[in-house]
Amino acid sequence: MDMQAIEITTPGGPDVLRLTRRPVPVPGAGEVLIRVAAFGLNRPDIAQRQGRYPVPAGVTDIPGLEVSGEIIGGDLTHPANDLQLSLGDRVCALVQGGGYAEYCVAPIAQCLPYPAGFDHVQAAALPETFYTVWSNVFERGALGRGPKGQQETLLVHGGSSGIGTVAIQLAVQRGHRVFATAGSAEKCAFCESLGATRAINYREEDFAAVIASLTDGQGVDVILDMVGGDYLPRELACVADDGRIVIIALQHGAQATIPLSDILRRRVTITGSTLRPRSVAFIPNSSSRCTGRTVRKRPKTNTNATNDSPMGARTDGDRTTAPAARSWSATLTERSTTPASSRRSTIHAVMRARGYGANARRHPPRSVSAPPTAGRIASDTVSTAEL
Repeated sequence: MDMQAIEITTPGGPDVLRLTRRPVPVPGAGEVLIRVAAFGLNRPDIAQRQGRYPVPAGVTDIPGLEVSGEIIGGDLTHPANDLQLSLGDRVCALVQGGGYAEYCVAPIAQCLPYPAGFDHVQAAALPETFYTVWSNVFERGALGRGPKGQQETLLVHGGSSGIGTVAIQLAVQRGHRVFATAGSAEKCAFCESLGATRAINYREEDFAAVIASLTDGQGVDVILDMVGGDYLPRELACVADDGRIVIIALQHGAQATIPLSDILRRRVTITGSTLRPRSVAFIPNSSSRCTGRTVRKRPKTNTNATNDSPMGARTDGDRTTAPAARSWSATLTERSTTPASSRRSTIHAVMRARGYGANARRHPPRSVSAPPTAGRIASDTVSTAEL
């Protein structure tokens, strides 16, 4: 049995994408087969198409890192199926590749049910950005788990991007003061409409100087950096003592010259990550090691509570999930003896985050079938019905 898929014929522009036919992938242990309804369009897809983002060994050359659709087969009895997913369930999933197709294989540990009220296109726009933000801001960057606790602040570069919009909303909903950078007055206004205290037009202002002024010279506690290069020295100038700089992209290059003495004197942590090369069993233990505070999964219990948040999340913060409703929520505990034991803990915690609750601002993602809007929660998406 074969399927329609989009392949990259040679590195280049959009014209190198070609509709072709490929065999339907076969799910292995711990994997499910999804009939794809929509898939996300992300910056890594563009880099792969241009020949600047090599596909990991053993991964299909078909692009696409996130999909939504219906489970039609696979290993549903695997221990990783802790959400008790079944045939016919609608899920969104993070994958290493293969999303630009009618069918896609995904690890069951990286699948989540649609949030309440979401359609295929909206659900497909969630995984890559939400997983990236949760993993880097709240786990690796440990926002809210440092010396200042709830008073910690966040600086997000590229605030109007898919990653940036999610980072702003999640951090604001968790009670943190957030600053952002963007490249125009319109984009800055959009960031502030999502809850950013102040958005800085990097074309007109020095963000390091502005942050120093806004924080009375104390700096911000966590910086989410998707720029790299010459931004790093300026980030060191505006990060707080005991602060964390988390690098997730290198748009200004992979080289930087920085004063190492600042890192020692002010106990600054510079770290970074990328999701695609990780195995499903990856253990994100940096947050528990640095902070002693991790995500705890509470036992599932039957409940008749109403899912009244825009993400379908319980607003009481408990991970008490009714099998029928499958509401998504979680709690962060001060002293949990349960480590963040796998990449799955990252993925499941993302959409169960208590902070993305009833007051969250939700904007529809951009799609081919719906014209782009100023507001979006994640990546662009494409419905496979339009292939």
